[in-house]
Amino acid sequence: MSIPDNEEKSRFWESVKYRLPPNIAQLGRLYQYPPRPLNVNKMMDITLPSGKAWSTIAMVTPSYNQAQYLEQTIKSVLDQQYPALEYVVQDGASKDASPQIIDRYESQLTYSESVADSGQTNAINKGFQHTQGEIMAWLNSDDVLMPGTLRTVGRYFAIHPEIDVVYGHRIIIDQDGMEVGRWVLPRHSNRILSYADYIPQETLFWRRSIWDKAGGQVDETYKFAMDWDLILRFRDVGANFVRLPYFLAAFRVHEAQKTSAQMTDIGFQEMQRLRSRYKGGRRVGQTEIYLNTRLYMYTHFAYATLYDMGILKY
Repeated sequence: MSIPDNEEKSRFWESVKYRLPPNIAQLGRLYQYPPRPLNVNKMMDITLPSGKAWSTIAMVTPSYNQAQYLEQTIKSVLDQQYPALEYVVQDGASKDASPQIIDRYESQLTYSESVADSGQTNAINKGFQHTQGEIMAWLNSDDVLMPGTLRTVGRYFAIHPEIDVVYGHRIIIDQDGMEVGRWVLPRHSNRILSYADYIPQETLFWRRSIWDKAGGQVDETYKFAMDWDLILRFRDVGANFVRLPYFLAAFRVHEAQKTSAQMTDIGFQEMQRLRSRYKGGRRVGQTEIYLNTRLYMYTHFAYATLYDMGILKY
């Protein structure tokens, strides 16, 4: 199932970047250049140091009527050949060919089912109930992992026991799998998370210990901003975050992601609800958001420029 809140994030960043010099912000821009073949760079050394063991990674794909992309998503996970993988596909009783696609891969999955649910957030929680892995993540049914991602993430967690949450840069692809943009992110900033969710959900991985400490579930009262809420709860219980210097996954943009006006209103209400949580319940205006995120945006611009020049290599 697609992530409708990314459309809301795009609208937010559009409202911010008009106050900045032209072309300073890639964040929020889903189409940055004409479609071109996806360029996948090699990951870091992904062998484990002597004496270390691969942690089990538990991944869930919530799915509903995304047969056009679902198989690519499933293959992007299974083709990683990660030696300690729990992979669950939780389908919401799709009316298209999704159940048949899932059946083809059933023998390679830890668990799968196609039953009615109350939405994406509910499907994610249902899926994680069938996992025990130490490292956790969900990948929506139209997004894809980059080759080597799971070993890169698994290796990092193995040699950095003090880190609870990691994420990476984002590649944007269109409905045909062609690359149309990239988001190059600065190093992690806890402070501006109260104002904006800049973390690409499809690149996000965390330890089960911090998941349990933060409540052990995705909040099903959120239909759009559930990932932002989870990230904020991780931060609130003291999680240590790291932005890894790699493009870990690709977020797909396509026509089916367009939401109704009512859904858009709900999305913005949820975003405002999260901001208000840290401001005594008061409404947070666009000027306040801009003033508290502009340094991050300028830093992003510097990183993106250095990447485009070939000085930073990810």
